Amino acid sequence: MQEATRLIAVRHGETAWNLDTRIQGHIDIGLNATGLWQAQRAGQALADEDIGAIYASDLSRAWQTAEAIAKPHGLTVQSEPRLRERAFGHFEGMSFAEIEARLPEQARRWRWRDPEFEPEGGESLLTFRDRVTGVAAELAARHPGELVVLVAHGGVMDVLYRAATRQALQAPRTWQLGNAAINRMLWTSGGFSLVGWSDTAHLAAGNALDETTS
Repeated sequence: MQEATRLIAVRHGETAWNLDTRIQGHIDIGLNATGLWQAQRAGQALADEDIGAIYASDLSRAWQTAEAIAKPHGLTVQSEPRLRERAFGHFEGMSFAEIEARLPEQARRWRWRDPEFEPEGGESLLTFRDRVTGVAAELAARHPGELVVLVAHGGVMDVLYRAATRQALQAPRTWQLGNAAINRMLWTSGGFSLVGWSDTAHLAAGNALDETTS
């Protein structure tokens, strides 16, 4: 029987667009000063962990966070574009308020988490879930018995939490997805299971905004 893979999933640090409640999706926005501090703190918090590999979304906000985690270990971050945030198509660059005002029917379907709704040029929740759970399982399977870090985005964290707790895509979210929070899971051939979620003790001197869509 294959040994379980331990997973630490980390959302990227804060960006200016997080503060503006603006949809980032696949737009490449880097960390702001707070985000860089959060990434450094996450790196310090995980410095004594026996990490075997670090994979990250290739978008700057996740990549910068991953590099801060990798540095104390002398590891090279491995790029994995399939860990990108959900593609939001024409929503990207717009604030929540702008979407509500300009596209009320699409905003309603988005807010109600319609699994089949695709913003023009973007992904449905169903497609996004399959992408995220597929790549996370693939990466975990490469490292039986090891600890692997996945650095990605709020939407990715949400999908992983739902997979680990067997919650439906449309279930209302009652869990936190803060910037640079440390989330722990196990993976076996039977799927994901939850170990611990939203550890932000390392960010006690600052604030970690909860995820919405970036």
